Amino acid sequence: MSNKLTGSHLTRIVLERENKPVWCAVSDNSDEEAIQDLVGNDFTFFITSYKEGYFYCTSGMQWSFAIPIEIVAVTKK
Repeated sequence: MSNKLTGSHLTRIVLERENKPVWCAVSDNSDEEAIQDLVGNDFTFFITSYKEGYFYCTSGMQWSFAIPIEIVAVTKK
């Protein structure tokens, strides 16, 4: 069994320990759905806090699940 932090649990720990916002894929149903929504859709938000069982983004919307993602700039070679 792995002790590696993943998914929404990782987002909660980052918010708690580092006290900094995190770019995340979000969903109200599951971690898996949050990742699946990234294909052909843009359900990503800058998550700023976790309170009373919900993640909150900069616009104040609440989400049940938030998976950290890495935003990479697209550059022309």
